[in-house]
Amino acid sequence: MTIAVFDDRPPDVPHLTPYDERHLRTYLRLLDAAEEGADWREVVQIIFGLDAEREPERARIVHDSHLARARWMSHVGYRDLLRPSQ
Repeated sequence: MTIAVFDDRPPDVPHLTPYDERHLRTYLRLLDAAEEGADWREVVQIIFGLDAEREPERARIVHDSHLARARWMSHVGYRDLLRPSQ
């Protein structure tokens, strides 16, 4: 599977961004993994291709910040997806 190009932290703005649109699948995978109680180190390896043992701080930041954005998307951000294009 191809790993999408990602930033260490997703945007932290109160609206949907092009970055979010490109990473919807990533967000869904993160939410599924969290729901299943998967180990974050395994998740960050599979989804982002990062080795949590080699880069523990970066791997944790990437995982946690993207999971937080995924949760925001599932509670608030999805509304932007439902709005008609202008």
